[in-house]
Amino acid sequence: MSEPSINQLLEDLKDPDESIRDRATSELWRIWFHQKGMMGFELLRRAQILLEAGEVSQAETVLTELISDIPDFAEAWNRRAVLYYTIGEYKKAIEDCKLVIKLNPIHFGALHGLGLSYAALGEYRTAIQAFRQALSIQPYALINQRLILECTARLS
Repeated sequence: MSEPSINQLLEDLKDPDESIRDRATSELWRIWFHQKGMMGFELLRRAQILLEAGEVSQAETVLTELISDIPDFAEAWNRRAVLYYTIGEYKKAIEDCKLVIKLNPIHFGALHGLGLSYAALGEYRTAIQAFRQALSIQPYALINQRLILECTARLS
């Protein structure tokens, strides 16, 4: 997809019309998952199936090998961050989220995950910063607005 199309999708995330925002969100996720073609997508899918089946170490292996083979595949890093968050490895999740954001600065999912991981570690100020960054891209994301309020309440 060309750069103007990405820019249009980012603008659509800020549209008051929920259906336009939902379409833009879905399209960005589709682009990110298919960034490295069908093989990359299939390996992400395989890792997800393994994770859902409780085969965490096998899912981690698939994702780690994919990252090793295609280190600039942001969604592979993001999927591994999700896996680490799921099993409570928050520091590993943070490191992978940071790599996703380095590769794809507009990845609102990784910014959200970064906030979740910092919040899980009790680092609420840093979590709030990550949620605010996600909101700058996806301003209607109520979950990030709510999480900012929850983290703020935990600070006092």
